[in-house]
Amino acid sequence: MFSYRHAFHAGSHADILKHLTLIHLVEYLQEKPGALTIVDTHAGAGIYSLKDGFATVSKEADGGIFRLKQFTQDYIQSGNPLHAGIQAYMDCVDAENTGDELNLYPGSPFILARLLRPQDRLKLFELHPKEIDILRHNVSQLKQAKQIDVYAEDSFARLKGLLPPPSRRGLVLIDPSYEDKQDYRYLETAMEEALQRFATGCYAIWYPIISRRESAALPDRMKKIATAHHRSWLHTELRVENAPGERRLQASGMFIINPPWTLEKHLAQALPILVKALGQDGGAQFLLKSFEA
Repeated sequence: MFSYRHAFHAGSHADILKHLTLIHLVEYLQEKPGALTIVDTHAGAGIYSLKDGFATVSKEADGGIFRLKQFTQDYIQSGNPLHAGIQAYMDCVDAENTGDELNLYPGSPFILARLLRPQDRLKLFELHPKEIDILRHNVSQLKQAKQIDVYAEDSFARLKGLLPPPSRRGLVLIDPSYEDKQDYRYLETAMEEALQRFATGCYAIWYPIISRRESAALPDRMKKIATAHHRSWLHTELRVENAPGERRLQASGMFIINPPWTLEKHLAQALPILVKALGQDGGAQFLLKSFEA
């Protein structure tokens, strides 16, 4: 259960898809002045070194954020305007670094913290005994620290108790490692309970696309749950290569329940750019589907 460390995957193509989507969700929900409560169910350490430690072992950032950084620089230098959503994402990453060099990658907690308005709250969950201490230390360094609650608790069990938030405006990011197959079942139970208590909340679910029955079934399971609660949904996937037999993660997806109406257009414009920037072979592609309840 505690073998997974997100630092191995910091700045990967999966992070790029997740965080690009997440930023748009937050920015849309902040168009209204009411307080927004954001929950990150599997927060990790918050921010990661790309120059030493776990990230240098996996080197997933090489095919992710480093590759995208070079692509965007070349793209702009060629006189092309960069997609606003990709620019906003790159701005969040650049904010944690000095100059053009990428030494640090912000995980979801740091990206979300930097986007908080004074009236917003961020609630972070992490169970890993080492990650939780690092997360608490990292969060304490942020100027937004007083707006952030950190819990060393099981987020799947705790989530329903936080819903609905006092302002009735909330965004929940659910992104477990799925190394434990039970996470798929816990996710379904958590979503059923969450929609019963807070049907109008925005739920962003990340998942890896791997050779596992539970992974392949996840989008259809989420569609079934959303439809049963008469909720709209959006489903997107990003594949950077198609190399059968390779163990490295080649694709991941996001499933959004109650997506903003702007998200589909946002991703329809950004995903082709990501395929071009991050694609490793001819199998690179994206998927984008939605349903309006």
